[in-house]
Amino acid sequence: MLINLSNHPSFDWSTKQKGAATSTFGNIFDVNFPEIPSNSDTNYVLEIANRFKMICLDLINFSKDANNAVHIMGEMTFCFALVSLLQKENIICVASTTNRNSIEENGVKVSRFEFVRFREYPKI
Repeated sequence: MLINLSNHPSFDWSTKQKGAATSTFGNIFDVNFPEIPSNSDTNYVLEIANRFKMICLDLINFSKDANNAVHIMGEMTFCFALVSLLQKENIICVASTTNRNSIEENGVKVSRFEFVRFREYPKI
């Protein structure tokens, strides 16, 4: 199972991204990304990260898929904290990589992102 913890629900993903997710991980399960207020301190971020670590562990414990991972993209300090906590539990964490295709339309730069692959967060 791929737990999608991002601001982009999987029903909005391209066919290519959904295919990559399901062929590698089986099912996709969306978890709403938490709101992290910009004035939050580090302790608050760690508290939320620990809460989401438990949510992810519970979901993976009930998964019937052979491969399980967490796709995590969003507020950077939260992502760093959660990835660190999940990696300590030997949970694979991945990011989605994209190509940015920019065009100018009526004097406005418009960027479209094309999914390329899932990349595992490095263990350091």
